[in-house]
Amino acid sequence: MSLPPPLAQLADPASDSGFDAQRALRLAHDTFDIEAAAVLGLKQRTGDSFARAVEALLRVRGRVVIMGMGKSGHIGRKIAATLASTGTPAMFVHPAEASHGDLGMIKPIDLVLAISNGGESDEITVLLPVLKRLGAPLLAMTGNPNSTLARHADILLDSGVEKEACPLNLAPTASTTAQLALGDALAVAVLDARGFRTEDFARSHPGGALGRKLLTHLVDVMRSGEAVPRVLPDAAFTQLMREMTSKGLGASAIVDADNRVLGIFTDGDLRRLVENGADLRGKKARDVMHPGPRTIRNDALAAEAARLMEQYRITSVLVVDADDRLCGAINSNDLMRAKVI
Repeated sequence: MSLPPPLAQLADPASDSGFDAQRALRLAHDTFDIEAAAVLGLKQRTGDSFARAVEALLRVRGRVVIMGMGKSGHIGRKIAATLASTGTPAMFVHPAEASHGDLGMIKPIDLVLAISNGGESDEITVLLPVLKRLGAPLLAMTGNPNSTLARHADILLDSGVEKEACPLNLAPTASTTAQLALGDALAVAVLDARGFRTEDFARSHPGGALGRKLLTHLVDVMRSGEAVPRVLPDAAFTQLMREMTSKGLGASAIVDADNRVLGIFTDGDLRRLVENGADLRGKKARDVMHPGPRTIRNDALAAEAARLMEQYRITSVLVVDADDRLCGAINSNDLMRAKVI
């Protein structure tokens, strides 16, 4: 079957346009090499000033305010987002907007991180005297240590590169990659110094998969009250089956008069009894239950219930309170609906 004309042209880009596929691949490989060299080159220039920058970020009482124009501004937004998600309050302020009122967002207790490869962006340099009077520490990330921005900075981070990946050596490519890598290095060093933990990251990402796994507690997703199937040990087998069917958990707890768990009976147990030809007439719940089932405390994370199910190859877990009384139940379907698994 032949492709429609537009797709046929895409399938063979060199057919009419003079496109040189080999040159495109060569430029791609050159770009990877140049940008990798730019990032590795940062190692030679990352020393005492970097350590001072990390210390300043740790000590800031307000927020880290990041500024940058053009492509440096895009990198600044990403750095601000990374810092904020790893325990350092940060925001991006556009330099041009700062000159028209947004400078009021910056307080003396903040720290300003200004990013400019050339260090001479008019929108940033015009703000330097105001920032100095304000008293907010100025951290500069620039590829020009002799620039106006570098001279006014309290701390200078050299993000310079030998050349851009652009064949014209004009479009910001390697320089923005170096800025991004340097910003990530700052964030990583700061979060480590803060003792930032997986749980802290999850609190900043409650909508993500990690957040759901680490922040969702059993009490948030378990079945409770009348939704939990349970019978007394002397309950008839037919009553046990009615309880299982009506509650739809695929299992039922067997509890004593104080609501403490004695055992569990599951769909799997029923299947095995039938396969073995057991006569279930006249049986009581105590006769068919599996004693000493796996239970979990109600203050546990839902992810712990998922781990328990996986470890013991079970699909349901009974939930007990601090007094070991039955207070809930959960199965794998409940965890999937909560997107914990």
